[in-house]
Amino acid sequence: MKILVVEDDEFIGESIKDYFELAGNKVDYFSNPKKALENIYPSHYDVFLFDVNMDGMSGFELYKELKRYSDVPVIFITAYSDVDHLEEAFNLGAADYIKKPFELKELELRIKKLIFKSTNCIKVNDDYKFDLKKLKLFYKGKEVELTNNEKYILELLFQNIGQIVDTETIKDYIWEDKAVCDNTLRTQIKKLRSKLEINFIKNVRGSGYKIEK
Repeated sequence: MKILVVEDDEFIGESIKDYFELAGNKVDYFSNPKKALENIYPSHYDVFLFDVNMDGMSGFELYKELKRYSDVPVIFITAYSDVDHLEEAFNLGAADYIKKPFELKELELRIKKLIFKSTNCIKVNDDYKFDLKKLKLFYKGKEVELTNNEKYILELLFQNIGQIVDTETIKDYIWEDKAVCDNTLRTQIKKLRSKLEINFIKNVRGSGYKIEK
């Protein structure tokens, strides 16, 4: 995956670059939006990450320029929390936004979710497949009845198929700001597994859960 990051806070920008390059991605980072415009080919990227509030040119203005030549999706990074800025972002065609301060793992999950939107179904074996757009699980072509929380758990695990997703990440993804104990998550996983003819959700003791093909 190739990512363009434009963020005038160099600590944040370099942290994003280092994090994603360690995972094997290609990242071009600019702290100056005008310099980014002069030195990039927009269509060469899979996703844009733009700070909203930057000197000389806002992230919104930068995206307006680039979308004339490219349909690459953008995630805006913002310190704003008001509805007006969020509305402007989505009116421009933003795929997502993330508020400062944020964990890099959360940003990674948002990017994966965005990239996976172009993928309809993921097969875990010959019998099971999960539709990432409709959040539906199928067993031998027949839909498995799931609760909303079960759908979201599978969505997160399938977006990270083959990798361990830690328990705190899962709890934050499903229940957001609510305080939830590990037992609640274990109960949810147990109920989900009871609906599976073949258990493909693996518990990695002391770490989290994963789906293995």
